[in-house]
Amino acid sequence: MNASAGGDADASGPPSAEYPGFPAERAPRARDLAELDEAVTTCRACPRLVAWREEAGRVRRRAYRDWAYWARPVPGFGPPDAALAIVGLAPAAHGGNRTGRAFTGDPSGDVLFAALHDVGLASQPTATHRDDGLRLNGVRIAMPVHCAPPDNRPTPAERDTCRPWLARDLELLRPTLRAVVVLGGFGWQALLPVLGDAGWAVPRPRPAFGHGRQVRLSRAEGEPAAELRLFGCYHPSQRNISTRTLTPAMLREVLADAARAAGLL
Repeated sequence: MNASAGGDADASGPPSAEYPGFPAERAPRARDLAELDEAVTTCRACPRLVAWREEAGRVRRRAYRDWAYWARPVPGFGPPDAALAIVGLAPAAHGGNRTGRAFTGDPSGDVLFAALHDVGLASQPTATHRDDGLRLNGVRIAMPVHCAPPDNRPTPAERDTCRPWLARDLELLRPTLRAVVVLGGFGWQALLPVLGDAGWAVPRPRPAFGHGRQVRLSRAEGEPAAELRLFGCYHPSQRNISTRTLTPAMLREVLADAARAAGLL
């Protein structure tokens, strides 16, 4: 079902980006990850998130007052044939929402990209802006929610509205994807139903999140055998790093284990 600019169903033309069903209608049509990423950036399906991300771009932090904020949904990042996916939460208001690239320009990203570089999965240890030359090696970053949420807390409804983007991302990666690192419990809970819908056999009851948790998922019966390894990891948030709930060494260990499972090391 398509939608008009007013958000009502309309059988003619593409769905409006303001329509709540826009992700569900547009995501499955993406023929490749480049098209998917471009479509993501046009989405305006969640009014609260649209208002917040754009307000953050107008009322900038003093340190970034000279920046032209991205202030749109932040697409995934990484090669289209990645063997390892990293699933986070959502962009930071003055991080990815400012730079336009996931985990770029915020403290969480500083920790993550340094660890990826140490393991050999990123071309450089820092990420400051979209054109800084950073390349990921066999890794793609995806997320359950593509807009910066107030207080870093998307609602369940916003997560569910955004879910089709993640589902299509993983579906397009399916031929090469062998492992997933999930950063935090929110991402874990958002990801498991997506993997189930995509044809991986998710255990029941669904496995609980935990740092260092590993789960092996098989393909559904009748599909080509391709095991997927799921790795839980605490999110590299400022809080987790400052309290040493997560240390850089702990993060590197999970990334290295996942990279070996994906055949990247």
